[in-house]
Amino acid sequence: MSGSRVLILDYKMSNLRSAAKALERLGASVTVTDAPVSLDRVDAVVLPGVGAFGEAMRRIREQGLDRTIGDAVERDVPVLGICLGLQLLFDESEESPGVAGLGVLPGAVRRLTTTRKLPQIGWNTVDWRRDTPFAPPADAGTLDRAYYFVHSFSVHPEREGHVLGVCDHGGEFVAAAGDRHVAGVQFHPEKSSRAGLALLDRWLTLVGEREGVGV
Repeated sequence: MSGSRVLILDYKMSNLRSAAKALERLGASVTVTDAPVSLDRVDAVVLPGVGAFGEAMRRIREQGLDRTIGDAVERDVPVLGICLGLQLLFDESEESPGVAGLGVLPGAVRRLTTTRKLPQIGWNTVDWRRDTPFAPPADAGTLDRAYYFVHSFSVHPEREGHVLGVCDHGGEFVAAAGDRHVAGVQFHPEKSSRAGLALLDRWLTLVGEREGVGV
């Protein structure tokens, strides 16, 4: 069991209860905050989210939560972005022109290029980079790489090395990205059954070992 102290940031645009319950099920001690707090007794930070990029960034800045993320990055406290939370870690999004993101990972967010229906809602399989500890075992079957998605936009990292996993929805897109102690996933691991719980468990192991995502 983990025992890690995880801080979830609440900017009133996410259903964070399911993420909190999943992490607690894996043994983490979860605290939720909607204001800046000291990270002295925090082992990791989770940035969840659903909705529009611009409105999310407005709320994050109004509540001062951007300072919490910045402090975590500066101190190498692990950060995990989920769904919109991953997108917010980047510089900007074409969904909300002129609105600056958190700028933790260099790159932009763009609408999915596909002939298929948007948003993508449902299960899809991720092809993981073998050099990331986020990846399931090499012999993992499809069910161990299947995750639940709800999105119309995806991240485009400037650095190829920041891509941790890709997926296909009528065209390839980045399903997970990260650098050092910062990582994010476009899908909802907390809604992704055993594969999602296994991924969160691997992340908590990294948190406990103070290891990065391996890129």
